[in-house]
Amino acid sequence: MDPYILILLGAAIGGGSFFLGWLLNARSGHNKVLGAEGHAKKIIEEAEKEAATAKREKMLEVKDEWYKKKKEFESEAQGKRNKFQAYEKQIANREENVERKLDLLTKKETALQSAGKDLADRQKRVSEREKELERLVEEENLRLEKISGITREEAKKYLHQNLIESVKSESVQMLKDMRDTARVEAKKEAQKTIVQAIQRSAADFTLETTVSVLNVGSDEMKGRIIGREGRNIRAFEAATGIDVIVDDTPEAVILSGFDPFRREVARLALERLIADGRIHPARIEEVVEKVRKELEEEIVHTGENTLLEIGLHTAHPEIVKHIGKMKYRSSYGQNLLQHSIEVAYLTGIMASELRLDPMLAKRAGLLHDIGKTIDKSVEGPHALLGYELCKKYEEHAIVCNAVGSHHEDIPMEHPISALVQAADAISGARPGARRESVEEYIKRLEKLEGIAKSFNGVMNTYAIQAGREVRVIVSHDKLDDAAADQLAHDIANRIEQEMEYPGQIKVVVVREFRSIAVAK
Repeated sequence: MDPYILILLGAAIGGGSFFLGWLLNARSGHNKVLGAEGHAKKIIEEAEKEAATAKREKMLEVKDEWYKKKKEFESEAQGKRNKFQAYEKQIANREENVERKLDLLTKKETALQSAGKDLADRQKRVSEREKELERLVEEENLRLEKISGITREEAKKYLHQNLIESVKSESVQMLKDMRDTARVEAKKEAQKTIVQAIQRSAADFTLETTVSVLNVGSDEMKGRIIGREGRNIRAFEAATGIDVIVDDTPEAVILSGFDPFRREVARLALERLIADGRIHPARIEEVVEKVRKELEEEIVHTGENTLLEIGLHTAHPEIVKHIGKMKYRSSYGQNLLQHSIEVAYLTGIMASELRLDPMLAKRAGLLHDIGKTIDKSVEGPHALLGYELCKKYEEHAIVCNAVGSHHEDIPMEHPISALVQAADAISGARPGARRESVEEYIKRLEKLEGIAKSFNGVMNTYAIQAGREVRVIVSHDKLDDAAADQLAHDIANRIEQEMEYPGQIKVVVVREFRSIAVAK
């Protein structure tokens, strides 16, 4: 067969097959389209039904919500209407009250206007009567001036002078009575308080000396203390500042010095050197330094123990140290620490009797002489130095004032300051409390008698009771009783200004007149 025919036949068969396939496929697609359209319509219808149902449900919900909101709104609106009505009612009541009060005020204003008018009329009448009275008084005064023969001003002056003299006389007598009564009562109370304080405070007195005697055991030890060519004793004196006196006193040496602290350091150091047996300059310096440090620690312990003994438990460490230093200080031969403790007790007891703070009083009494422990290179009165020290370490203001004023360097600002001054005088004036040389004692008595004799009208003077009282015999024809009383005060003031003495001095002026007749 011809190949072209085969090709054509193949092409025809292929084209027919293609057409047939296409036709079948077209029919099948058409059927699918029809089915899809029907399914789509069904879906649409169902969706429309569901949408209609949802719409009806939403509409019902919206209506229910609307009815609910409407009901709430109406309820709220009704409540507000009720409140507004209540407010309107209150406002109406207030308006009625205001109108009622306004009516009352109007009536009162009318009444006040009427009363004011009546008062003005009365004032006018009173003014007229006052003028009439002034005229009558003036006429009466003129009549009295004519009758008495003196003017009104002269009469006033005369009456004024009489009143002044009368009042002055009465006031002088009253003041004298009051002073006498107060003096008697104050003296009784002061004596009672001081006696009770002294009786309750019994302290031993220890007189400080300037030398210490040390037993060395044998005369051989004296040679070792002196050392070769005196080198040991020179080293000891240089290290301690104390003079060592080695004389003929058997088995003893004397340590001499005015500083009790240095003298105690020297005594303890020499005792240790003697016990140790090694005495040479290097050993001496070592032992002296060691003893000095130990005594400085002991000073702090002494201060703390003193505070505990008195019942005071708190103080600045520097204050405690200065209290301990009092143990190695003296005042007129009296140990400063013992003196201060006694003053503290006396002040505390007197403060208790007077209903003052006993703790503050004790503190002030203990610290009153603390200025004496300050280094001698610092110049100034010990009372003011102690005042500045207490102020620096924040002691109580009453304590500071008592410390600074117990010798009247500053004004006293509290009764405790006066108690400290009194207790200081009591402690220093007791027999045996302070040492005084015979020469000084005699000079003081001579000066006391000399001051009293220097006044006019004095015949004789006698210092008695160890200089605590001076008897002054005056001439009766030169001085009367009033002048004798004034003389006693003048002598006392002169003694205060020119003399220094512990305690107080009593001045007794004796004026005596004797008439003698002899019967025969």
